[in-house]
Amino acid sequence: MKTIKFTFLIIVAVIALSACNKEWLETKPKGTTLEGNYYKNADELFAGLVAAYDPLGWEVVSDYSSKVGYLNTASDECWAGGGGYADRATWEAWNSYTLDPAVGPQTDFWNRSFAGIYRVNVLISKIDGPKMDEALRSRFLAEAQFLRAYYYFDLVRLFKNVPLITEPISPTDVFNIEQAAPEAVWAQIEADLNAAIPNLPVTVPADENGRVTKGAAQATLGKVILTQNNEGRMLEAANLFEAVHQSGVYALLDNYGQIFRPDNKFNAESIFEITHTSAAVGYWGPWPPAGEGHIFTQFCGPRAYTGPTYQAGWGFNPIIPETVNLLKGDPRYASTVANIDSLEQAGVATYEKGYQNTGYFIQKYAPLKEFFGLGVGEPVLEWPTNYIEIRLADVYLLAAEAFLRGGDAGKSQFYFDLVRARVGLNPLPATLDNIYMERRLELATEGHRWFDLIRTGKAASALAFKGFVAGKHEILPIPLAELNGTKLKQNPNY
Repeated sequence: MKTIKFTFLIIVAVIALSACNKEWLETKPKGTTLEGNYYKNADELFAGLVAAYDPLGWEVVSDYSSKVGYLNTASDECWAGGGGYADRATWEAWNSYTLDPAVGPQTDFWNRSFAGIYRVNVLISKIDGPKMDEALRSRFLAEAQFLRAYYYFDLVRLFKNVPLITEPISPTDVFNIEQAAPEAVWAQIEADLNAAIPNLPVTVPADENGRVTKGAAQATLGKVILTQNNEGRMLEAANLFEAVHQSGVYALLDNYGQIFRPDNKFNAESIFEITHTSAAVGYWGPWPPAGEGHIFTQFCGPRAYTGPTYQAGWGFNPIIPETVNLLKGDPRYASTVANIDSLEQAGVATYEKGYQNTGYFIQKYAPLKEFFGLGVGEPVLEWPTNYIEIRLADVYLLAAEAFLRGGDAGKSQFYFDLVRARVGLNPLPATLDNIYMERRLELATEGHRWFDLIRTGKAASALAFKGFVAGKHEILPIPLAELNGTKLKQNPNY
């Protein structure tokens, strides 16, 4: 496995990188230290924890690899877009379901998650060494357990058949690792989250924004259970979602559009947020380019744009008209869709029509002029937009689904109504079809749709127009480089 082999051979660098919130993580690296001489005190353990958070926010791995951008591309919400066909070959491969073991997003997902898992495993292996406050040690361990669960949740959903590694291993052992049964991976994810929940804080102070809370772990565990589609466990998942609601920590924002603004980070609706900042100097030169910014924001903008509101971007993820038409007349439309064609038709803007252009672009992560150039480095690498991985409306709709599938229609209706009422929509019956449609409208372009289509069994029909093949494209191929000299086996039909 290329990632794991590389990781075990490098000197461990405990530095703050792209998942860092500028308040609680340093934006300038302070050097590197050999792993064997490190983790001697609480500060060094904390630095190791920072390193474990780091891959969450990687926008470039082997290619430009925004998680939300990739997932939008694979769904029926967006095209790949860009300047021309296969502007980014990894994006186009998932866009048209022409991916193979050598070309596609799989290397980026694999490398990001296994880098995180490696860092977590090192931290956990060292956590009992230093003399320190025991409550703080328990919190660090809980955060690490959550992160390992998060990384494995992505891996098992995307690949199904992955190695299960829960402790540091030697470089010579890497070549003998085999894939685990998916059931064992799911069990480990649940075990980590159940262990983490009691020792995570209910809230964090503002200068620790970005760190995991109890609500984030409860919501994630609920989603892990729901995703496995065991009808006998639906109320178990539902009760976890309800615990998030009953905590009183979170609230739906009255103004839907305010959820996504870079000047409203960590708002009341945000449960788990992956942070980006323009405070660290971003620059071209190395690969991946240095910086802590949200490069996907640059991807979202129309190419060569001149006009009001927006900065020119790179033309990726144009929204497919079917999604636009579903949102027309919905109060969430203006906060989801940037209709650049209408600005051009009004004579106030011009832009270059890129590949698969529809005239409709993502508003939630749009490159707004007011947030451009706030740092001191290369502005296109320094967008300060955060990504909200879990927000309350998502949890409410998951609760509505889980309660309905678990036989409690009354509670299902309650949570379903909350989401619609927030944007002034009248109640509808809480049927599965209505709940799934509400997720499509509420969470459009946020990277949830592809996973929803896979777990509900609707992907084959919804994505047929893109070339999706049932029995194959529900998961990604194992990256070709990971098969060389190892015992890993390729996924079926690849």
